[in-house]
Amino acid sequence: MSLWKRIRYRIEWFGLAFLATMIPLLPRRGAHGLANLLGSIGFRVDYRGRRTARQNLRAVYGDEKSEAEIVAIAKNSYKNFGRTVVDQFWSRRLKAENYETFLEIEMDDPDAIESARETGAIWVTPHYSNFEWIALIMGFRGYRFTIIAQDFKNPHLTKIFQENREVSGHQVIPQKRALIRLLKNLKSGGHAAFLTDLNIKPSKAATVINVFGFKTCVTALHAELMKRTGLPVIPGICIPKGDGTYIMRGFPPLEIGENDTEQEIAQACWDCFEPYLRENPDPWLWMYKHWRYLPEDEKGGANRYPGYAQPSPHFRKLEQRIAGAKSE
Repeated sequence: MSLWKRIRYRIEWFGLAFLATMIPLLPRRGAHGLANLLGSIGFRVDYRGRRTARQNLRAVYGDEKSEAEIVAIAKNSYKNFGRTVVDQFWSRRLKAENYETFLEIEMDDPDAIESARETGAIWVTPHYSNFEWIALIMGFRGYRFTIIAQDFKNPHLTKIFQENREVSGHQVIPQKRALIRLLKNLKSGGHAAFLTDLNIKPSKAATVINVFGFKTCVTALHAELMKRTGLPVIPGICIPKGDGTYIMRGFPPLEIGENDTEQEIAQACWDCFEPYLRENPDPWLWMYKHWRYLPEDEKGGANRYPGYAQPSPHFRKLEQRIAGAKSE
């Protein structure tokens, strides 16, 4: 490692460690205000992300929304992401005794949630609002998750975020050999949490789902674990409120068929959220490139995908593999 990179890593660590120390000292209202400020600044200075958000929103909503509405949703998306980042550090203030002060819990099927305490379960949520707190709160309620997290290039940053995510008793593991560790944990009555819209490169570990009518490449790990374990699959979503608190909504367990493919399972995990996200779009990560790969049937025609989407031979091979699996 070069001297400059070592210096840069130390500077990054110092800045993040400062935030990790100072943000938990803020009152709840102060943390909420800081998040909105950072989100507004991010919207103004992040030209590329702002352009991506507008492309995504226009592709999904077409002429349903005016340009002013598109800009407003994009700006609110930045603010909501700001809340997620700030609250990732402020979560050190959360305890089993006080978390209900900052979050309401609504469960559509409380009995299924309670049963999962004994059997273990696979929990899914999208990158929507404060997805980090869903896992944290369930930890305080006695559900210990094993969570896969991608390491930062700067290892000092990885440690800080890992400590935040493990504050309620969870275990964060790296991506390497994750399947084996997760499978072992689930078969012994444990729990695992996944983001249903986690984009990855086309590979054996990926599948293709339709998100708002556009094909995207996401992880298939949660679907593979569901097929191997037969454990209940429980969707949940975090809904922001204007006062800086949240509602954690738990949906009924998904009905997964014995013969469903990994692609069908991954699609079902997303489908339970999409209607809600379409009606309440602000908290989703619109500034992210969700649709990087242009499907084969979109080439040469009127491209309705965002401008950043490009053809990929690897994505095409993945589409063919999935189509072949469905025809068997």
